[in-house]
Amino acid sequence: MKWSEISIHTTHEATEAVANILHEAGASGVVIEDSNEPDRVHENRFGEIYDLNREDFPAEGVIVKAYLPVNSFLIETVGEIKESIENLRQFGIDIGDNTIQTNEVDEEDWATAWKKYYHPVKISNRFTIVPTWEEYEPVVTDELIIELDPGMAFGTGTHPTTVLCLQALEKYVTKGCRVVDVGTGSGVLAIGAAMLGASHVHALDLDEVAVQAAKENIELNHASDVVEVAHGNLLDTVKEPADIIVANILAEVILTFTGDAYSLLPNDGLFIVSGIIAQKRDLVRDDLVDKGFEIVETVLMEDWVAIIARKKGE
Repeated sequence: MKWSEISIHTTHEATEAVANILHEAGASGVVIEDSNEPDRVHENRFGEIYDLNREDFPAEGVIVKAYLPVNSFLIETVGEIKESIENLRQFGIDIGDNTIQTNEVDEEDWATAWKKYYHPVKISNRFTIVPTWEEYEPVVTDELIIELDPGMAFGTGTHPTTVLCLQALEKYVTKGCRVVDVGTGSGVLAIGAAMLGASHVHALDLDEVAVQAAKENIELNHASDVVEVAHGNLLDTVKEPADIIVANILAEVILTFTGDAYSLLPNDGLFIVSGIIAQKRDLVRDDLVDKGFEIVETVLMEDWVAIIARKKGE
């Protein structure tokens, strides 16, 4: 079977939005080639960092790749992808040149091409993200290993926004607390909260593909008894209060439901948000304060921001 590799050269800011568009177009996984990756300095205490070849990465920006079957609808699909990405400008998202290239590959090449970029990565004091096909032994006794197959959903779990959210959950989740994960994607944040001792995690996503992928990853990590996955738009389907609400989505989307988050949280409940490009930090922070939250901390990683906000007591 022939597959078409769709390569989109975009910006760091638009990476997650472009990846989501590709998933909605029918891709079951994406490859992200980030121009900053070869120059990043990572902690390597446990030998989890692999040498990277700069020639495998773009000179600037990000290339997002996806694989779609070659069929009679391919030309129309590529056109729709390009148009959807262009529409991101309406939300103030810089998409760069939005250049798209296509290349035919054989099924065997498609099935394995992206795996060379994905290895075990320790992303916090306790969490290590491990692809399902890699062998990995815990280095310390309290290490928490999340197994993921990035071919099933939204990324590898190692994007800075995901890392920021997992690090925040590691710091603030307490045993027995209730967590809501808005826009769960691969389910990695819901899995992390369950591993940290949450008694119940309500994970939801508007994309049916993400819901199914999250369920598979949650089962893979033996968290099905704690995590409930549902199809839903933002907090519309959430009726029970939560101690922590976490959302790793675009800044523009966060702004649409901060009031709902405030209503669902008890006094001193936490709202953890990421997916925020640095230039939009103040926009989100000011909106949170306007809705009644107090800012606990703001954390920056590369060009991305996570904000932890607390609902102030009456």
